[in-house]
Amino acid sequence: MNANGMNRPIYLDYQATTPLAPEALEAMLPYLADRFGNPHSPHLLGREADAAVERAREQIAGALGANPKRLFFTSGATESANWALKGVMAAPGQRRRRVVTIATEHACVLDSAEWLASLGYDVVLLPVGRDGLVDLDRARAALSREAALLSVMAVNNEIGVVQPLAALSAMARAAGALVHVDAAQSFGKLPLDLTLCDLVSISGHKIFGPKGIGALWVAGDVSIRPLLHGGGQEGPGLRSGTLSPALCAGFGAAAQLAAGRMVEDAAHAEQLWTRALARIAGPFTLNGSETARYRGNLNLMLPGVDAGRLISEARGVAFSAASACASGSGRPSHVLTALGLSREEARSSIRIGFGRYTTLEEVDRAMEIINTAIARQRHHAA
Repeated sequence: MNANGMNRPIYLDYQATTPLAPEALEAMLPYLADRFGNPHSPHLLGREADAAVERAREQIAGALGANPKRLFFTSGATESANWALKGVMAAPGQRRRRVVTIATEHACVLDSAEWLASLGYDVVLLPVGRDGLVDLDRARAALSREAALLSVMAVNNEIGVVQPLAALSAMARAAGALVHVDAAQSFGKLPLDLTLCDLVSISGHKIFGPKGIGALWVAGDVSIRPLLHGGGQEGPGLRSGTLSPALCAGFGAAAQLAAGRMVEDAAHAEQLWTRALARIAGPFTLNGSETARYRGNLNLMLPGVDAGRLISEARGVAFSAASACASGSGRPSHVLTALGLSREEARSSIRIGFGRYTTLEEVDRAMEIINTAIARQRHHAA
């Protein structure tokens, strides 16, 4: 119940965003009040703010297992992914013209790739099977000596599928291509082997940190052009814009907390996933692989059910039909259609997301509410 005495919905949309961890909020508060200095100013308040930014950089790099000197703050994973793709292809000495990615990637990667294609770059979108996993034979063929960059999402934001990063990275490295990993949904939740990556994009609000902050890690031997110009505060010279010490501090605290709780949080997500799957009203089909999957994500196709209407009718639960970025577009999910689902099947699919603060009791109650709405739709359709 909120301050106005109204009941809050049960929150099951953890892929869209996560609640702010109390530890992250506590870390942010001083920099929203007295410690308001610009971290790029030379005076005492500026140096105080800069110290908070650098501490956060070390916390995030530590959680990632990276060199903090090669971790650059951005406004979020969208900017990071844009920078990775566009910055690598525009880098000095870059002679190759091919970008390889997967049809189920986040829009920030797909739209960046489309923009590069409009400039004459060769973009290859790899198909996936019904399980959401990339076709490795097609990947091997695409990752020829012409390829400059492979961009792959570690955990898919809509269906939770975990791509075979080790195999893909080996193919890319054999061809001399760089590997960008969109780790927005995996950072702080699943281990990531940085030896498989050349660039990694991450986000604060997916790991119980604040919105509006992310980072791009770039391996030490990788050359990348700036995406933003006008001060060159990060790098220095690689990314322009005044950093928010409050956002950085919150991101840092959230990352450190997530790294320390990774095993515990994953076990909790597994328990919630199993509970919800056992209680959802059938018939249904699991979208994406059951095994190669992060269990904080449950994406189901419910025959005879309109997902948009279901979300409206099951008002006591906050869940989704696709990524938050695509909601309201009127188009079926590109991820689900890439799996081979029809438009009707895609529009009958829902995404339920769990996380650290979800309880078993909330899952039980949420399934009751959703099942009642499902039964009502199916009854009226019969």
